[in-house]
Amino acid sequence: MRKLKAMELRHLRYFIAVAKHGSFNRAAQTLHLTQPALSRQVKDLEEELSVPLLVRGKNAVTLTAAGDSFYEEAREILARVDLAVQRVRSEPRAEVLRVGYAPSVTAGILPHALQRFHAEHPRVRVELADLFPQDMAGKARDGELDVVITLEIPGATVPHFHWEELYKIQIVLVMPAGHSLATLKRVPPRSLRDVPLVGLAPESFPEYVPHIKKILKPFGIRPHFVALERDGVSTMFASIEAFNAPAILAESAVSFMPRSLVCRPFFPAFDPVIAKIGWSKNNPKTHVSAFAKHLKKAAQGKVHDTPGAA
Repeated sequence: MRKLKAMELRHLRYFIAVAKHGSFNRAAQTLHLTQPALSRQVKDLEEELSVPLLVRGKNAVTLTAAGDSFYEEAREILARVDLAVQRVRSEPRAEVLRVGYAPSVTAGILPHALQRFHAEHPRVRVELADLFPQDMAGKARDGELDVVITLEIPGATVPHFHWEELYKIQIVLVMPAGHSLATLKRVPPRSLRDVPLVGLAPESFPEYVPHIKKILKPFGIRPHFVALERDGVSTMFASIEAFNAPAILAESAVSFMPRSLVCRPFFPAFDPVIAKIGWSKNNPKTHVSAFAKHLKKAAQGKVHDTPGAA
């Protein structure tokens, strides 16, 4: 005969039902089982315990002395299990906040915001995703992100998102310390005429090249790129050194700049770029606005350092 590998809660429930009704037939009807199946399960329980629990008569079933004792213990066990289940189900479930971000934008503010948010909402788990702008926009459109932190994305790209400004970021020139323009404290935009540049590839950063062309056009400059990197600023820094060519970047990106590079502000300065936070207008998660509040507060206290600046 088949033996139980371990006693299961269902065997206790089956036994209690038989003891309560005094009949396998009536208990089987209550449990929505066939009478033979129920009888076999209870028999397996008795064999597992090596103790007879029931006296099977022609018209009724009664408890043995061991069965009577086991009946009370089994009822107590199931009552405690049911109570534990109710308590677990009554507790609020941990919620998830999905955040897409650009490291060059959030440097210096995201850790502080996360710390304050977690202290206020300890049961909310924040899932961070380091994404390229186009990937961020796509996931936001598809409802895979609750919050987006990046440079300004046109509203038409993610139409159902609400956007708020975090802070303004100055545009600077990053170059090897030995580059000829590194001798200047401030770089006139016209000095970039005929200077090869390193940039970010349109496949990953579709707004970068058009923006550089736009800001240089008033100075009669058409940028010439010797390298366009698709993997972000870290790879871009390597190309700056390899080609001995500068790059025009948002000042926040210099947080990741190696010591072999320097950055200089422009004079006259270009219009700053805007770091923004966006979230779905239809998002029912109440903690989204709380996270935005802490991020904006951290951004207000952000002080930009420019490593390598004179």
